[in-house]
Amino acid sequence: MHTRQEKLEAFGRLLDVMDTLREKCPWDRKQTNQSLRPNTIEETYELCEALLKEDNSEICKELGDVLLHIVFYALIGQEKDAFDIADVCNRLCDKLIFRHPHVYPPADNQSAEEARKADTADKVISQWEQLKTREKDGNRTVLSGVPRSLPALIKAYRIQEKAQGVGFDWEERSQVWDKVKEEIREFEQEVEDMDKEKATREFGDVLFSLINAARLYKINPENALEHTNQKFISRFTYLEEKTIRQGRKLTDMTLAEMDEIWEEAKRVCTTS
Repeated sequence: MHTRQEKLEAFGRLLDVMDTLREKCPWDRKQTNQSLRPNTIEETYELCEALLKEDNSEICKELGDVLLHIVFYALIGQEKDAFDIADVCNRLCDKLIFRHPHVYPPADNQSAEEARKADTADKVISQWEQLKTREKDGNRTVLSGVPRSLPALIKAYRIQEKAQGVGFDWEERSQVWDKVKEEIREFEQEVEDMDKEKATREFGDVLFSLINAARLYKINPENALEHTNQKFISRFTYLEEKTIRQGRKLTDMTLAEMDEIWEEAKRVCTTS
């Protein structure tokens, strides 16, 4: 691993390269916050995919791509005389210090004593959410910090985490199963009644309750669903490729014939 000095020098080198590209490269020179935004979203998803695979080489590469965008936005901010990368780093450090009073005790002895009670991860989360509402430019309500543009599944999880942070949660996590079963019954009833609008709302309630259950049992629902997506893709691709090798088409096969190869795929495919 590199020394602190080597890390600082590497970051300084990145700033120098970006300054040069912004000045001399036609493509870099024309970029704006809005033109970069779609690429930033793409790079973030590529990082998430590498993280899911636990591929260290890809994680390193994709972190670099995300870091490029962070430095680029800071450079644009500097050109507008609004902020620069030092402001970005300092505001982040100030926020982290403020939100970790159990690590950086405040001068007020009473506050410091209260902060020391955050001696578990769950207590730290609760303290974090409460502190965010007290920041000068922080969230004025508990849920205002959840971005509206988040994908619905992740948004539901974050909403529930934030509500948990201020004590709005089940007393015992096992209590969530009654809610899950209740929502499933209500969904089944609306489906039977053929009311699509109500069934859609009830299905949303089912998903929300299942996400709640996942949270309570320390399971990340986004990661869990993506693992299942990849597992299905792997098995279905096996089914499709074997069918092609046999000179057949999926559309010409019976469900029983496809199921036979599917069971084989479950034994053969390495994606768990």
